Amino acid sequence: MKKLTMNIFLILTIFIIYFLQSNFFNWFTISKVMPNLFVIFVLFVGLFSNRMMGIIYGIVVGAIIDLTIGTQIGINAVALGLIGFLAATFDKNFSKDSRATIMFMVLGTTFIFEIIVYILNYVVFSTNVEIINFIKILAIEIIYNLIIVIILYPFIQKFGYTIENEYKGNKILTRYF
Repeated sequence: MKKLTMNIFLILTIFIIYFLQSNFFNWFTISKVMPNLFVIFVLFVGLFSNRMMGIIYGIVVGAIIDLTIGTQIGINAVALGLIGFLAATFDKNFSKDSRATIMFMVLGTTFIFEIIVYILNYVVFSTNVEIINFIKILAIEIIYNLIIVIILYPFIQKFGYTIENEYKGNKILTRYF
C-alpha cells in the first residue's frame, strides 16, 4: 500500500514539474534557456528507488514530454530512460549523502541528456549542427540545474530516503559489504 502511495506522489510530482517547466520557468529564462527539471526528477527516482523504476519513469516522463511539448516522438523518452538507467548505476558506485556528488551527477546527466537529444535530432531528423549555440545552451542549462539542486537538495534527499526505504528496505550497510 505504501508503494502505491509513493507512486501516486511521484506521478503528482511529474504534473507539478510539468507545470513549472511549461509555465513558471518560461518567465525566468536565461537566453531563452530553462532548467530541465525532468532530468533531475528521473535522476533522483533512479538513485533512490531501483533500476527498473528509474527506466520506467524516464521513459514515461520522456513520452509525456514528447507528446505534449516536443515535436519529435521518442527522443526524450530514450534519453530520459537512459538517465534512469545511469542513475541506478550511480547509486551503486557513489554516495548520495554528499551534495557535491549529487551536483556532479546532475551535471553529468544533464550533459548526457542534451548530447543524446542533440545527436538523435541530428541523426534521425537531420537538423543543422550549430556547435557554438549548443555549447552555450548546454552550459546555461547545467548551471540552472545545479542552482535548483543546491536549493532543493535537503527536500529531495529527505523524500529520496523515504522512497529508498520503501523500495529497497533499510539495507544501508549491506550495500557496501
